[in-house]
Amino acid sequence: MIVRTFEAGDRDAVIALWRDVFPEYADASRPQRDPALSIANKLSTQPELFFVGVVDGVVAGTVMCGYDGHRGWVYSLAVCRSFQGRGFGRRLMLHAEAALARLGCPKVNLQVLSVRGELVSFYERMGYRVDDVVSLGKRL
Repeated sequence: MIVRTFEAGDRDAVIALWRDVFPEYADASRPQRDPALSIANKLSTQPELFFVGVVDGVVAGTVMCGYDGHRGWVYSLAVCRSFQGRGFGRRLMLHAEAALARLGCPKVNLQVLSVRGELVSFYERMGYRVDDVVSLGKRL
């Protein structure tokens, strides 16, 4: 897998990947989870922190991250189902962490949807721990 910065030509492949891997993107009744909008929003804010993993010319994974000067965040780590179990998710996470570290980021946060609790063990194997915090959100 080659990890590189997202390019405009990756858009359709990323949308297809996210719709397959993230059930919330496949649900058209939830407009706040529009993958095209997520891509457009990321391209307007730190686009250099939007990465794709490519295998034999095919977009096989994604990861987005951001840094606000205080904490880094990782979003949309996804690996195509046919490529899962080969270490590609780990490779994408390490790439994102390295990009954040180069910016001076001291701590990385991420969130896992409660309905996807099976993913927590992946992140724990990478050194992440469940923080004793309550995550709050508000749709604007």
